[in-house]
Amino acid sequence: MATFNEKLEKYAELIVKVGVNVQPNQKVFINSSVESAPLSRLITKKAYEVGASDVIINWADDEITLLRYQHSPIEIFEKAALHRAAERIEYARENAAFISIVSENPDLLKGVDGQKIAANQKATGQALEEFRQMIQSNAVSWTVVGGASVGWAAKVFPDLPEDEQVPALWETIFETTRINTADPVQTWKNHDESLNSKAAYLNEQQYKALHYTAPGTDLTIGLPENHVWVGAGSQNKQGKEFMANMPTEEVFSCAEKHSVNGYVSSTKPLSYAGNIIDDFKITFKDGRIVDVVAKEGEAILKDLVATDEGSHYLGEVALVPDPSPISQSGILFYNTLFDENASNHLAIGSAYAFNIKGGEEMSREELEKAGVNASMTHVDFMIGSDKMNIDGITASGEKVPVFRNGDWAF
Repeated sequence: MATFNEKLEKYAELIVKVGVNVQPNQKVFINSSVESAPLSRLITKKAYEVGASDVIINWADDEITLLRYQHSPIEIFEKAALHRAAERIEYARENAAFISIVSENPDLLKGVDGQKIAANQKATGQALEEFRQMIQSNAVSWTVVGGASVGWAAKVFPDLPEDEQVPALWETIFETTRINTADPVQTWKNHDESLNSKAAYLNEQQYKALHYTAPGTDLTIGLPENHVWVGAGSQNKQGKEFMANMPTEEVFSCAEKHSVNGYVSSTKPLSYAGNIIDDFKITFKDGRIVDVVAKEGEAILKDLVATDEGSHYLGEVALVPDPSPISQSGILFYNTLFDENASNHLAIGSAYAFNIKGGEEMSREELEKAGVNASMTHVDFMIGSDKMNIDGITASGEKVPVFRNGDWAF
Protein backbone atom coordinates (compact mmCIF):
# COMPACT_ATOMS: atom_id res chain seq x y z
CA MET A 1 0.00 0.00 0.00
CA ALA A 2 1.29 3.41 -0.96
CA THR A 3 2.32 5.78 1.82
CA PHE A 4 0.82 9.25 2.25
CA ASN A 5 3.93 10.90 0.79
CA GLU A 6 3.84 8.60 -2.23
CA LYS A 7 0.18 9.46 -2.84
CA LEU A 8 0.85 13.18 -2.44
CA GLU A 9 3.63 12.95 -5.01
CA LYS A 10 1.33 11.10 -7.44
CA TYR A 11 -1.26 13.83 -6.85
CA ALA A 12 1.26 16.55 -7.65
CA GLU A 13 2.31 14.70 -10.79
CA LEU A 14 -1.33 14.39 -11.89
CA ILE A 15 -1.91 18.11 -11.36
CA VAL A 16 1.15 18.98 -13.45
CA LYS A 17 0.67 16.44 -16.25
CA VAL A 18 -3.13 16.33 -16.55
CA GLY A 19 -4.41 19.34 -14.59
CA VAL A 20 -2.48 21.99 -16.50
CA ASN A 21 -0.32 19.80 -18.76
CA VAL A 22 2.84 21.86 -18.22
CA GLN A 23 4.90 22.31 -21.39
CA PRO A 24 8.68 22.83 -21.77
CA ASN A 25 9.76 26.43 -21.01
CA GLN A 26 6.32 27.30 -19.65
CA LYS A 27 5.82 29.36 -16.49
CA VAL A 28 3.54 28.05 -13.73
CA PHE A 29 1.60 30.26 -11.30
CA ILE A 30 0.27 28.61 -8.11
CA ASN A 31 -2.27 30.02 -5.65
CA SER A 32 -1.75 28.20 -2.35
CA SER A 33 -2.37 28.51 1.36
CA VAL A 34 0.60 28.07 3.66
CA GLU A 35 -1.01 24.84 4.92
CA SER A 36 -0.72 23.44 1.38
CA ALA A 37 3.03 24.17 1.22
CA PRO A 38 4.05 20.46 1.06
CA LEU A 39 1.80 19.93 -1.97
CA SER A 40 2.94 23.19 -3.57
CA ARG A 41 6.57 22.17 -3.22
CA LEU A 42 5.88 18.83 -4.88
CA ILE A 43 3.96 20.53 -7.71
CA THR A 44 6.92 22.86 -8.17
CA LYS A 45 9.30 19.90 -8.30
CA LYS A 46 7.15 18.02 -10.84
CA ALA A 47 6.72 21.15 -12.96
CA TYR A 48 10.46 21.66 -13.22
CA GLU A 49 10.92 17.96 -14.02
CA VAL A 50 8.76 18.32 -17.14
CA GLY A 51 10.57 21.47 -18.23
CA ALA A 52 8.85 24.47 -16.62
CA SER A 53 10.98 27.60 -16.84
CA ASP A 54 9.71 29.22 -13.64
CA VAL A 55 7.21 28.52 -10.85
CA ILE A 56 5.63 31.45 -9.01
CA ILE A 57 3.59 30.96 -5.82
CA ASN A 58 1.03 33.36 -4.41
CA TRP A 59 0.74 32.44 -0.70
CA ALA A 60 -2.29 32.99 1.54
CA ASP A 61 -3.01 32.26 5.19
CA ASP A 62 -6.47 31.84 6.74
CA GLU A 63 -5.51 33.41 10.07
CA ILE A 64 -4.03 36.49 8.44
CA THR A 65 -7.05 36.79 6.14
CA LEU A 66 -9.39 36.69 9.14
CA LEU A 67 -7.34 39.27 11.07
CA ARG A 68 -7.47 41.60 8.08
CA TYR A 69 -11.27 41.38 7.89
CA GLN A 70 -11.59 41.88 11.64
CA HIS A 71 -9.36 44.93 11.92
CA SER A 72 -9.01 46.75 8.57
CA PRO A 73 -11.57 49.48 7.79
CA ILE A 74 -14.04 48.89 4.98
CA GLU A 75 -12.19 51.38 2.76
CA ILE A 76 -9.37 48.83 2.45
CA PHE A 77 -11.76 46.32 0.89
CA GLU A 78 -13.33 48.79 -1.51
CA LYS A 79 -10.17 49.05 -3.61
CA ALA A 80 -8.24 46.04 -4.91
CA ALA A 81 -4.45 45.91 -5.14
CA LEU A 82 -4.13 46.46 -8.89
CA HIS A 83 -0.52 45.29 -9.00
CA ARG A 84 -1.66 41.80 -7.97
CA ALA A 85 -4.17 41.66 -10.80
CA ALA A 86 -1.54 43.01 -13.20
CA GLU A 87 0.83 40.23 -12.17
CA ARG A 88 -1.65 37.52 -13.18
CA ILE A 89 -2.49 39.27 -16.42
CA GLU A 90 1.21 39.55 -17.26
CA TYR A 91 1.81 35.83 -16.69
CA ALA A 92 -1.34 34.92 -18.62
CA ARG A 93 -0.11 36.93 -21.59
CA GLU A 94 3.08 34.88 -21.38
CA ASN A 95 0.98 31.69 -21.57
CA ALA A 96 1.66 30.60 -18.00
CA ALA A 97 -0.31 27.73 -16.50
CA PHE A 98 -2.41 28.56 -13.42
CA ILE A 99 -3.01 26.18 -10.50
CA SER A 100 -5.28 27.06 -7.57
CA ILE A 101 -5.22 24.86 -4.47
CA VAL A 102 -8.43 25.37 -2.48
CA SER A 103 -8.25 24.56 1.23
CA GLU A 104 -10.11 27.35 3.02
CA ASN A 105 -12.02 26.84 6.24
CA PRO A 106 -15.69 27.12 5.11
CA ASP A 107 -16.57 29.05 8.28
CA LEU A 108 -13.52 31.32 8.23
CA LEU A 109 -15.40 34.61 7.89
CA LYS A 110 -18.56 33.68 9.78
CA GLY A 111 -19.61 36.72 11.79
CA VAL A 112 -17.44 39.13 9.79
CA ASP A 113 -19.09 42.33 8.52
CA GLY A 114 -20.88 41.29 5.33
CA GLN A 115 -20.29 44.73 3.79
CA LYS A 116 -16.54 44.14 3.90
CA ILE A 117 -16.95 40.76 2.17
CA ALA A 118 -19.21 42.20 -0.52
CA ALA A 119 -16.88 45.17 -1.11
CA ASN A 120 -13.85 42.90 -1.44
CA GLN A 121 -15.63 40.54 -3.86
CA LYS A 122 -16.70 43.46 -6.04
CA ALA A 123 -13.34 45.27 -6.05
CA THR A 124 -11.38 42.09 -6.73
CA GLY A 125 -13.78 41.09 -9.48
CA GLN A 126 -13.37 44.44 -11.22
CA ALA A 127 -9.58 44.33 -10.98
CA LEU A 128 -9.41 40.81 -12.39
CA GLU A 129 -11.83 41.36 -15.28
CA GLU A 130 -9.23 40.93 -18.04
CA PHE A 131 -7.68 37.90 -16.35
CA ARG A 132 -11.12 36.36 -15.78
CA GLN A 133 -11.98 36.73 -19.46
CA MET A 134 -8.74 34.95 -20.39
CA ILE A 135 -9.56 32.09 -18.02
CA GLN A 136 -13.18 31.80 -19.12
CA SER A 137 -12.23 31.68 -22.80
CA ASN A 138 -9.52 29.06 -22.11
CA ALA A 139 -6.81 31.35 -23.42
CA VAL A 140 -4.49 29.67 -20.90
CA SER A 141 -4.35 26.35 -19.09
CA TRP A 142 -5.76 26.38 -15.56
CA THR A 143 -6.94 23.99 -12.89
CA VAL A 144 -8.51 24.06 -9.43
CA VAL A 145 -7.62 21.27 -6.99
CA GLY A 146 -8.12 20.55 -3.30
CA GLY A 147 -5.67 20.52 -0.42
CA ALA A 148 -6.62 19.36 3.07
CA SER A 149 -6.40 21.87 5.92
CA VAL A 150 -7.18 21.77 9.63
CA GLY A 151 -10.22 24.07 9.46
CA TRP A 152 -11.73 22.43 6.38
CA ALA A 153 -11.13 18.89 7.69
CA ALA A 154 -12.79 19.72 11.02
CA LYS A 155 -15.89 20.93 9.16
CA VAL A 156 -16.09 17.79 6.98
CA PHE A 157 -15.29 15.24 9.68
CA PRO A 158 -16.45 16.76 13.00
CA ASP A 159 -17.08 13.36 14.59
CA LEU A 160 -13.54 12.06 14.08
CA PRO A 161 -10.78 12.58 16.65
CA GLU A 162 -8.90 15.78 15.86
CA ASP A 163 -5.72 13.99 14.81
CA GLU A 164 -7.64 11.87 12.28
CA GLN A 165 -9.52 14.67 10.52
CA VAL A 166 -6.83 15.96 8.14
CA PRO A 167 -5.65 12.43 7.14
CA ALA A 168 -9.27 11.45 6.45
CA LEU A 169 -9.79 14.47 4.20
CA TRP A 170 -6.55 13.80 2.32
CA GLU A 171 -7.59 10.20 1.74
CA THR A 172 -10.95 11.37 0.42
CA ILE A 173 -9.22 13.82 -1.94
CA PHE A 174 -6.98 11.03 -3.22
CA GLU A 175 -9.98 8.76 -3.76
CA THR A 176 -12.06 11.34 -5.64
CA THR A 177 -9.13 12.35 -7.86
CA ARG A 178 -8.43 8.71 -8.73
CA ILE A 179 -4.97 8.72 -7.14
CA ASN A 180 -5.73 5.30 -5.67
CA THR A 181 -5.72 3.68 -9.11
CA ALA A 182 -2.77 1.92 -10.72
CA ASP A 183 -2.25 4.69 -13.30
CA PRO A 184 -4.04 7.93 -12.34
CA VAL A 185 -2.97 9.76 -15.52
CA GLN A 186 -4.47 7.07 -17.79
CA THR A 187 -7.53 6.71 -15.55
CA TRP A 188 -8.22 10.42 -16.00
CA LYS A 189 -7.90 10.14 -19.77
CA ASN A 190 -10.49 7.35 -19.75
CA HIS A 191 -12.77 9.40 -17.51
CA ASP A 192 -12.45 12.36 -19.87
CA GLU A 193 -13.55 10.20 -22.81
CA SER A 194 -16.60 8.98 -20.89
CA LEU A 195 -17.81 12.49 -20.08
CA ASN A 196 -17.10 13.67 -23.62
CA SER A 197 -19.45 11.00 -24.98
CA LYS A 198 -22.32 12.54 -22.96
CA ALA A 199 -21.37 16.02 -24.16
CA ALA A 200 -21.30 14.83 -27.79
CA TYR A 201 -24.84 13.44 -27.52
CA LEU A 202 -26.19 16.67 -26.03
CA ASN A 203 -24.43 18.74 -28.68
CA GLU A 204 -26.14 16.71 -31.38
CA GLN A 205 -29.57 17.36 -29.84
CA GLN A 206 -29.19 21.17 -29.54
CA TYR A 207 -32.14 21.40 -27.17
CA LYS A 208 -33.83 24.79 -27.05
CA ALA A 209 -34.26 24.51 -23.27
CA LEU A 210 -34.03 22.21 -20.25
CA HIS A 211 -36.94 21.75 -17.84
CA TYR A 212 -35.99 20.79 -14.26
CA THR A 213 -38.47 19.30 -11.79
CA ALA A 214 -37.77 18.15 -8.23
CA PRO A 215 -39.08 18.91 -4.72
CA GLY A 216 -38.82 22.70 -4.43
CA THR A 217 -37.79 23.10 -8.09
CA ASP A 218 -39.71 23.85 -11.29
CA LEU A 219 -37.31 25.66 -13.59
CA THR A 220 -36.97 26.10 -17.35
CA ILE A 221 -33.54 27.16 -18.63
CA GLY A 222 -33.23 28.31 -22.23
CA LEU A 223 -30.04 27.39 -24.08
CA PRO A 224 -28.42 29.68 -26.67
CA GLU A 225 -28.40 28.78 -30.33
CA ASN A 226 -25.19 26.88 -31.15
CA HIS A 227 -24.47 26.22 -27.48
CA VAL A 228 -21.68 23.76 -26.71
CA TRP A 229 -21.66 21.11 -23.99
CA VAL A 230 -18.19 20.37 -22.64
CA GLY A 231 -16.89 17.41 -20.66
CA ALA A 232 -13.98 17.24 -18.25
CA GLY A 233 -11.11 18.26 -20.50
CA SER A 234 -10.46 21.55 -22.28
CA GLN A 235 -7.93 22.99 -24.75
CA ASN A 236 -6.10 26.29 -24.48
CA LYS A 237 -5.55 28.67 -27.39
CA GLN A 238 -2.43 26.70 -28.39
CA GLY A 239 -4.38 23.46 -28.59
CA LYS A 240 -2.88 21.96 -25.42
CA GLU A 241 -5.25 19.88 -23.30
CA PHE A 242 -5.86 20.58 -19.62
CA MET A 243 -8.36 19.67 -16.87
CA ALA A 244 -9.92 22.76 -15.29
CA ASN A 245 -11.28 20.98 -12.19
CA MET A 246 -9.97 17.93 -10.37
CA PRO A 247 -12.16 16.17 -9.35
CA THR A 248 -14.81 16.64 -11.99
CA GLU A 249 -17.89 14.63 -12.91
CA GLU A 250 -19.79 17.29 -14.87
CA VAL A 251 -20.90 18.02 -18.40
CA PHE A 252 -21.71 21.72 -18.72
CA SER A 253 -22.88 24.49 -21.04
CA CYS A 254 -24.37 27.98 -20.62
CA ALA A 255 -27.83 29.40 -20.10
CA GLU A 256 -29.47 31.84 -22.51
CA LYS A 257 -29.32 34.95 -20.36
CA HIS A 258 -32.93 36.09 -20.66
CA SER A 259 -34.63 32.69 -20.94
CA VAL A 260 -34.68 31.33 -17.39
CA ASN A 261 -38.06 31.09 -15.65
CA GLY A 262 -39.36 29.43 -12.51
CA TYR A 263 -37.76 28.56 -9.20
CA VAL A 264 -35.01 26.28 -7.94
CA SER A 265 -34.04 25.08 -4.46
CA SER A 266 -30.58 24.22 -3.21
CA THR A 267 -29.79 20.64 -2.19
CA LYS A 268 -26.39 21.25 -0.57
CA PRO A 269 -24.89 24.13 1.43
CA LEU A 270 -22.90 26.70 -0.52
CA SER A 271 -19.55 27.75 0.93
CA TYR A 272 -18.98 31.31 -0.26
CA ALA A 273 -16.62 34.03 0.97
CA GLY A 274 -15.91 32.29 4.27
CA ASN A 275 -19.59 31.74 5.04
CA ILE A 276 -22.15 28.99 4.62
CA ILE A 277 -25.36 29.67 2.68
CA ASP A 278 -27.91 26.90 3.11
CA ASP A 279 -31.48 25.84 2.37
CA PHE A 280 -32.16 28.55 -0.19
CA LYS A 281 -34.58 29.12 -3.05
CA ILE A 282 -34.04 31.38 -6.06
CA THR A 283 -36.82 32.58 -8.38
CA PHE A 284 -36.23 33.76 -11.97
CA LYS A 285 -38.31 35.74 -14.45
CA ASP A 286 -37.06 36.29 -18.00
CA GLY A 287 -33.60 35.26 -16.85
CA ARG A 288 -33.32 37.69 -13.96
CA ILE A 289 -33.23 36.66 -10.30
CA VAL A 290 -36.31 38.31 -8.78
CA ASP A 291 -36.44 36.67 -5.35
CA VAL A 292 -33.99 35.01 -2.95
CA VAL A 293 -34.76 33.35 0.38
CA ALA A 294 -32.40 31.31 2.58
CA LYS A 295 -32.59 29.80 6.06
CA GLU A 296 -28.87 30.46 6.57
CA GLY A 297 -26.72 33.18 4.98
CA GLU A 298 -29.54 35.03 3.22
CA ALA A 299 -27.84 38.43 3.51
CA ILE A 300 -24.60 37.05 2.04
CA LEU A 301 -26.54 35.46 -0.85
CA LYS A 302 -28.37 38.72 -1.57
CA ASP A 303 -25.04 40.57 -1.59
CA LEU A 304 -23.72 38.03 -4.07
CA VAL A 305 -26.68 38.55 -6.39
CA ALA A 306 -26.21 42.33 -6.11
CA THR A 307 -22.51 42.22 -7.09
CA ASP A 308 -23.21 43.67 -10.55
CA GLU A 309 -25.87 43.51 -13.26
CA GLY A 310 -24.63 40.15 -14.57
CA SER A 311 -24.84 38.53 -11.13
CA HIS A 312 -28.63 38.78 -11.39
CA TYR A 313 -28.51 36.12 -14.12
CA LEU A 314 -27.27 32.58 -14.68
CA GLY A 315 -24.08 31.58 -16.46
CA GLU A 316 -23.15 27.91 -16.27
CA VAL A 317 -25.57 24.96 -16.50
CA ALA A 318 -23.99 21.68 -15.36
CA LEU A 319 -25.26 18.11 -15.32
CA VAL A 320 -23.86 15.62 -12.79
CA PRO A 321 -25.46 12.21 -12.16
CA ASP A 322 -26.40 11.49 -8.55
CA PRO A 323 -24.64 8.07 -8.73
CA SER A 324 -21.31 9.89 -9.25
CA PRO A 325 -18.54 8.75 -6.86
CA ILE A 326 -18.53 11.98 -4.84
CA SER A 327 -22.29 11.87 -4.33
CA GLN A 328 -22.24 8.21 -3.36
CA SER A 329 -19.49 8.85 -0.81
CA GLY A 330 -22.16 10.55 1.29
CA ILE A 331 -19.62 13.20 2.33
CA LEU A 332 -20.63 16.86 2.41
CA PHE A 333 -17.45 18.79 1.63
CA TYR A 334 -18.64 22.38 2.20
CA ASN A 335 -16.41 23.16 -0.78
CA THR A 336 -17.85 23.89 -4.21
CA LEU A 337 -15.06 22.14 -6.13
CA PHE A 338 -16.14 18.85 -4.56
CA ASP A 339 -19.84 19.37 -3.82
CA GLU A 340 -20.64 20.57 -7.35
CA ASN A 341 -19.35 17.23 -8.63
CA ALA A 342 -21.90 15.41 -6.51
CA SER A 343 -24.86 17.32 -7.90
CA ASN A 344 -26.44 19.06 -10.85
CA HIS A 345 -25.56 22.71 -10.41
CA LEU A 346 -25.96 26.19 -11.81
CA ALA A 347 -23.72 29.24 -11.60
CA ILE A 348 -24.79 32.73 -10.68
CA GLY A 349 -22.89 35.18 -12.87
CA SER A 350 -20.64 34.76 -15.86
CA ALA A 351 -20.80 32.02 -18.47
CA TYR A 352 -17.81 30.54 -20.27
CA ALA A 353 -17.25 31.90 -23.77
CA PHE A 354 -16.27 28.47 -25.08
CA ASN A 355 -19.79 27.18 -24.29
CA ILE A 356 -21.04 28.70 -27.52
CA LYS A 357 -19.70 27.89 -30.97
CA GLY A 358 -16.92 30.36 -31.86
CA GLY A 359 -17.33 32.12 -28.52
CA GLU A 360 -13.59 32.26 -27.80
CA GLU A 361 -13.20 34.67 -30.73
CA MET A 362 -16.29 36.79 -30.03
CA SER A 363 -16.23 40.26 -28.52
CA ARG A 364 -18.06 40.92 -25.27
CA GLU A 365 -20.83 42.62 -27.29
CA GLU A 366 -21.19 39.61 -29.60
CA LEU A 367 -21.40 37.23 -26.66
CA GLU A 368 -24.04 39.40 -25.02
CA LYS A 369 -26.07 39.40 -28.24
CA ALA A 370 -25.85 35.59 -28.32
CA GLY A 371 -27.25 35.42 -24.79
CA VAL A 372 -24.02 34.58 -22.97
CA ASN A 373 -23.97 36.29 -19.59
CA ALA A 374 -21.05 38.38 -18.31
CA SER A 375 -20.32 39.21 -14.67
CA MET A 376 -17.37 39.78 -12.40
CA THR A 377 -18.54 36.78 -10.38
CA HIS A 378 -19.16 33.09 -11.07
CA VAL A 379 -20.54 31.07 -8.14
CA ASP A 380 -21.83 27.52 -8.50
CA PHE A 381 -24.67 26.27 -6.32
CA MET A 382 -25.96 22.72 -6.05
CA ILE A 383 -29.53 21.73 -7.00
CA GLY A 384 -29.39 18.03 -7.91
CA SER A 385 -30.72 14.98 -6.10
CA ASP A 386 -31.96 11.47 -6.80
CA LYS A 387 -35.44 13.00 -7.14
CA MET A 388 -34.60 15.35 -10.00
CA ASN A 389 -35.95 14.87 -13.52
CA ILE A 390 -34.76 16.94 -16.49
CA ASP A 391 -36.33 17.11 -19.94
CA GLY A 392 -34.73 18.53 -23.05
CA ILE A 393 -37.16 20.70 -25.02
CA THR A 394 -36.66 20.59 -28.78
CA ALA A 395 -37.26 23.44 -31.21
CA SER A 396 -40.67 21.90 -32.00
CA GLY A 397 -41.61 21.77 -28.31
CA GLU A 398 -41.15 18.03 -27.81
CA LYS A 399 -39.89 16.92 -24.40
CA VAL A 400 -37.10 14.32 -24.32
CA PRO A 401 -35.83 12.71 -21.09
CA VAL A 402 -32.29 13.79 -20.16
CA PHE A 403 -32.29 12.88 -16.44
CA ARG A 404 -34.59 10.57 -14.53
CA ASN A 405 -34.34 10.20 -10.75
CA GLY A 406 -31.01 12.00 -10.74
CA ASP A 407 -29.27 9.93 -13.41
CA TRP A 408 -28.71 10.06 -17.15
CA ALA A 409 -31.75 8.94 -19.16
CA PHE A 410 -29.77 8.16 -22.32
